[in-house]
Formats: sequence, structure tokens, C-alpha cells
Amino acid sequence: MGSFSIWHWVVVLLIVVLIFGTKKLRNVGKDLGGAVHDFKQGLNESERENAKKDAVIEHDKDDNKA
Repeated sequence: MGSFSIWHWVVVLLIVVLIFGTKKLRNVGKDLGGAVHDFKQGLNESERENAKKDAVIEHDKDDNKA
């Protein structure tokens, strides 16, 4: 699968670490992880709001039928 072996990726990783340094890469990883966490949290909040709206709509439909 693919023409790159593990040694190609090791060399690429080594070059990236030499260029950017481990501290900057760690900060980028932390920022990226925080962004993904916030994105997932936003999706969950949106789903909860939609569920609340659906429950209110269903409750209103039940009241109109009675």
C-alpha cells in the first residue's frame, strides 16, 4: 500500500522535528486537540438543542389533538 516505507516516514518526521522543534509541535498538537474537542462539544450542544425543540413540538402537537 503506497510506495513509502516506514523509513521514509521516519526521515520525514525527523526533518519536521528539526525544522519546527518539539515545543512548537507540542503546542500545535495541543491547539489542534482543543479545537477538535470544542467542535465535538458544539455538535453535542446543537444536538441537545434540536432534541429540546423536537420535544416541544411533539408536546404542542399532543396538546392540539386533545
